[in-house]
Amino acid sequence: MRLANHDGRLVIVTGDEVVDVATASEGRFGPDPQAAYDAWDDFTAWAAQRPAPTGKLEEATLGPVSPRPRQVFAVGLNYADHAAESGLPLPEYPMIFTKFVSAIAGPYGDIVLPSTTVDWEVELVAVIGRAAKAVRPDDAWSHVAGLTVGQDLSEREVQRRGQPPQFSLAKSYPGFGPVGPYLVTLDEAGDPGDLALGCSVNGEVMQDGSTRAMVFSIPELIGYLSGVCTLLPGDLIFTGTPPGVGQGRTPQRFLAPGDVLETTIEGLGTMRHRLISPAG
Repeated sequence: MRLANHDGRLVIVTGDEVVDVATASEGRFGPDPQAAYDAWDDFTAWAAQRPAPTGKLEEATLGPVSPRPRQVFAVGLNYADHAAESGLPLPEYPMIFTKFVSAIAGPYGDIVLPSTTVDWEVELVAVIGRAAKAVRPDDAWSHVAGLTVGQDLSEREVQRRGQPPQFSLAKSYPGFGPVGPYLVTLDEAGDPGDLALGCSVNGEVMQDGSTRAMVFSIPELIGYLSGVCTLLPGDLIFTGTPPGVGQGRTPQRFLAPGDVLETTIEGLGTMRHRLISPAG
């Protein structure tokens, strides 16, 4: 099943058509995309009945698949080649930071560049569907609603400030956490441990990797995180980026006004954003 935030309303996507959930369920489920995660078992049981489409898909109206997550986690250095290009050793434990909720954005549109040192990071994002506390990795998938495409945009100068450097502010400017275009449930998402992912700038491929190269798998990350925090329905986990980021290049390369950034994960879809200056 593919779910989307269609102009602020929860829909099931079937080809070029959508099922407006509130309409098709006659109000049993509301239109708010975020609310579906809090009723995940009931919602998926109803959706399994394959309700009839109610309208056409308009991709330009798609918003973030989890527009108001209560928690957004991210993982640093979770691909060995990315750690190498960063000049850092592989972490012994998952390297966790947060992106603030105000950074979450949809899969299309403009993103304002606050500086000349903004970098790209394509990431597979897991969306929590059932609360998870002290979950064993073997049971982790039962707590996942589905997978989506994410970009962990990063302001590198801010990221390097201070000793030790901190990540969360540098990765939380408005629009720096786009996710979408769809939430794809696990039965349709393919093998999460073997998905191609990458991004391009103005058509030039910058990242071209595979989730096979993850250091810590999604079940391991959920087990680690839920051993400390209760993961809540609708929470997002950005799972790390493969090599090819701008700061790892010689010479370094960053996003500029007018650039078009496309972010793709096999089977999950493509996001497309135009980078603009603060003045537009």
